[in-house]
Amino acid sequence: MRIGILGGTFDPIHLGHIRPALDIKQQLQLDEVWLMPNHIPPHKQSTNVDSQHRLAMVEQICQQHKDLKLCDIEIKRQTPSYTVVTLQQLQQAYPQHQFYFIMGMDSFINLPQWHLWQQLFELCHIVLCQRPGWQLDDNHPMQKVLQQKTRRNSAQFNISNGNLSVGSIIPVDTILQDISSTEVREKLLNHEDVSSLIAPCTKTYIQQHQLYLT
Repeated sequence: MRIGILGGTFDPIHLGHIRPALDIKQQLQLDEVWLMPNHIPPHKQSTNVDSQHRLAMVEQICQQHKDLKLCDIEIKRQTPSYTVVTLQQLQQAYPQHQFYFIMGMDSFINLPQWHLWQQLFELCHIVLCQRPGWQLDDNHPMQKVLQQKTRRNSAQFNISNGNLSVGSIIPVDTILQDISSTEVREKLLNHEDVSSLIAPCTKTYIQQHQLYLT
């Protein structure tokens, strides 16, 4: 199967995660998109709520959307999660699958800071979607990587048949909500309405467990 992977702290998960994931699944004819919460992200010192709550919120979203599945490989890990290590483990566990790692342009331009980032292209395809306000300057060092590995249209590959060499960058045009988990947490802290930012089940869960109030 062709599996999209969308990782993050999901602290909390919001519509800016969910809607693009569903859109990319449809556009690229992926079989599923796996939502992969981090336990200890290497680029952050800590999360605002513990792994149990973040996992539960993602699991609720997956229960509501049949195209989304929970991938708990990182959240069970007791050490910092590196994407290369995770993808190596996923390939070993699911050799029958082809993985499409979803990221925004803000993550892509920082790839050289990731652990063994060049090896990503040996393990998966990169699905590149641009968040509002992000553009890659022609002089940026990642521009060369983007030009070398990008497959822009169906004439260059046949994704429906899986005829796509590992390590391709696939840009997608998708409607991205300019939403951040930081914004959601700030609104919750100030008792502002977040109904347009998160799913109803997430809002209910947060209220039930009184999360993000301090």
